Amino acid sequence: MPSVSTEAPATAGASAAPSSSPTLLSPGRPGFRRMSFALFAAGVATFALLYSTQALLPAISAGFDVTAGRASWTVSAATGALALFVLPLSALSERFGRRTLMSVSLVIAVAVGLLVPFAPSLEWLVALRAVQGAALAGLPASAMAFLAEEVRPKALVAAIGLFVAGNSVGGMSGRILTGWVAQLWGWRTALAAVGLLAVVCAVVFRVMLPKARNFTPRSLSPRGLARTVSGHLADPLLRRLYAIGALFMTVFGAVYTVIGYRLVEAPFNLPQGIVGSVFLVYLVGTVSSAAAGRLVARLGRRGALYLAVGTTAAGLLLSLADALAAVLLGLVLITAGFFAGHAVASSSVSRTAKTGRAQASALYQSAYYLGSSAGGTLGAVAFHAGGWAATVLLGLLAVLGVVSITLYGTHVARAQAASRPVTARTP
Repeated sequence: MPSVSTEAPATAGASAAPSSSPTLLSPGRPGFRRMSFALFAAGVATFALLYSTQALLPAISAGFDVTAGRASWTVSAATGALALFVLPLSALSERFGRRTLMSVSLVIAVAVGLLVPFAPSLEWLVALRAVQGAALAGLPASAMAFLAEEVRPKALVAAIGLFVAGNSVGGMSGRILTGWVAQLWGWRTALAAVGLLAVVCAVVFRVMLPKARNFTPRSLSPRGLARTVSGHLADPLLRRLYAIGALFMTVFGAVYTVIGYRLVEAPFNLPQGIVGSVFLVYLVGTVSSAAAGRLVARLGRRGALYLAVGTTAAGLLLSLADALAAVLLGLVLITAGFFAGHAVASSSVSRTAKTGRAQASALYQSAYYLGSSAGGTLGAVAFHAGGWAATVLLGLLAVLGVVSITLYGTHVARAQAASRPVTARTP
């Protein structure tokens, strides 16, 4: 992973303040804690809503009498729609502001979340989840751009790590809540409980998030947007970061879409509430993503990525055992590796883009959630065809892809460093 400039890059449509500007937030400065708490709450709501059906897939399969592959579309439709809409909504954030777009997106997603429990059929449930995913698309890239504009460069990895930590808490709390509520009152009531949790998070977000101080709006220009996107896609470093995010999320989407099916079957035969509680391992993701900044400082960006990949692969292999303790430890390692890798890759995108930071982050989020959608569907299909071992094989292939990309980036970095004295910005 590259050593990138510590100067705050300019954002298309926004005047990025210099790193010495007193308006930039950093730990210990007024507003930093409120901003961190607000975006943490937004992260909780995003992942709780986005993956609200994931822990309930066995119950949804039984309720609608459908296969795991068909039920998995309640997750894949949401993540796929988010991937498709994140770029156009990030463009709207250039005109109307990050704070406004995040607020509107969260309100719409919460409102749809309160309708989801009443879906009369699987088709309606999938359609509502797609709308919800499209609404949530306004949050991730805008949040990354907001942080990149408002936070000092040296504190950026830590700030994004806290936002990603909110994702992990949302994913954990949503799954645990739905698991126990579903066991007592059914999966529809469980989805309603997630909707109410998201209402609370949305209120906290709106009240706590400070106003942007370094954002300058610009008019919408489809032609300009196309040029910005083309420029990002032409950057080999950004392309590699996008691929890394997609492959990491393919592993994560496959594992957590299928794990519920594995645990409710022999030899484990766990009840729905206990299956939901397994997602307590998300706390490991909270710690590893928040610690990403320290990992980068100690190991460098490439070193942190190698550690994340190795941890994820070890967890996949360990989860093949038929002992519950081994499976749980495997999930811990997969979760820790994924969240650390995601925090490193996403922060690298924010710091690498010299213009159009919101679009750069949006492209990363598109790749990331396309990976989630593909991983969820392919993981379920693999499980149906060959059991848990087939799902693990899919994950290992994705991990191998991350390793290959990072090794290639390391080779390029060394070659460029040997050819000129300037440090190359290659992962």
